[in-house]
Amino acid sequence: MHTFRKIGILTSGGDAPGMNAAIRAVTRAALSDGVEVMGIYRGYSGLIDGDIHPLGLRDVSNILNHGGTMLYSDRCPEFKTEEGMQKAIATCKKLGIDGIVAIGGDGTFRGATDLSRRGIPCIGIPGTIDNDITSTDETIGFDTAMNTVVEMVDRLRDTCESHARCNVVEVMGRNAGDITLQSAIATGATAAVIPECPFDKEQLFEKIRRSKALGKRNFIVIVCEGMGSDFAPELATEIEKATGVETKFARLAHVVRGGIPTLRDRVFATKAGEAAVDALFAGKSNLVVCTRNGKIVFTDIQYALTLDNLHKGKIKAEDIQGFSQEDVKEMQRISKMRMDELADLYLTLNRVSL
Repeated sequence: MHTFRKIGILTSGGDAPGMNAAIRAVTRAALSDGVEVMGIYRGYSGLIDGDIHPLGLRDVSNILNHGGTMLYSDRCPEFKTEEGMQKAIATCKKLGIDGIVAIGGDGTFRGATDLSRRGIPCIGIPGTIDNDITSTDETIGFDTAMNTVVEMVDRLRDTCESHARCNVVEVMGRNAGDITLQSAIATGATAAVIPECPFDKEQLFEKIRRSKALGKRNFIVIVCEGMGSDFAPELATEIEKATGVETKFARLAHVVRGGIPTLRDRVFATKAGEAAVDALFAGKSNLVVCTRNGKIVFTDIQYALTLDNLHKGKIKAEDIQGFSQEDVKEMQRISKMRMDELADLYLTLNRVSL
């Protein structure tokens, strides 16, 4: 079994609250086993450029409650090239980095699997507010992002009630409606608009007209950014025209990414960080740490990426080569389960909302 003397840790892609908790857990778990830890700043860009510095116990103190990532993040097109990857590998060899824990989303995992195939063992930790990593029930940052949306929408509702208005609120999530839908339920929104479920504008207009006639003064409609940048502001205009209710548009944008991570994100990040170190030291590689039914499990990164493509409708014939029929059926089962969960939540929202 490979003996680890020094490992690296990086965060890549969009930042997410809870990433610092994962960095802390990885660092302290590795140091407790006598292994040095190197912080790789600015993701894969820093790995190419050599922007790397040792992390000690004190370096990761008092970061648990901070949003963002102390290692910073970047998107690195150069790393997608063979030349860029070879530069990164050369940096690892120069500094004696025996393995890497990579925290981020699907782009981060593609980089990790490329390094693993070239001899640098990697373990991925899902860190993205969007919760769009299909192989795990939850991602680091998702819970905090939802709580941020709830807080912001609760504030908007106060002024909506005062002025008898509707507010159409666009939230982040890329093409995944998880933040939108769960936040809509938690805030008592009139409707949620997500890419995964059908949306009928006329039904929404009629619901608002009916509720207004019953005396309701405030209305909230939450829209996933995956519907397109023009969808939510145009919907606000249409609602006002069709219902006579004054309607404002609010785009929460990157405020959803920031803020103090919740207990749930801190605990999952800590458990995932420790599990990643244990897997790496056990000689495992090319895995992503996942949570399923409340338990930490591991999934092959290539399997996870293929499952994502299947779930997001981006699958190509060559993507499933090398996977058995049983593997593909299991991917289809997981994808259907995720879609059914969203559909059930969507029905719940529509049944209890006014």
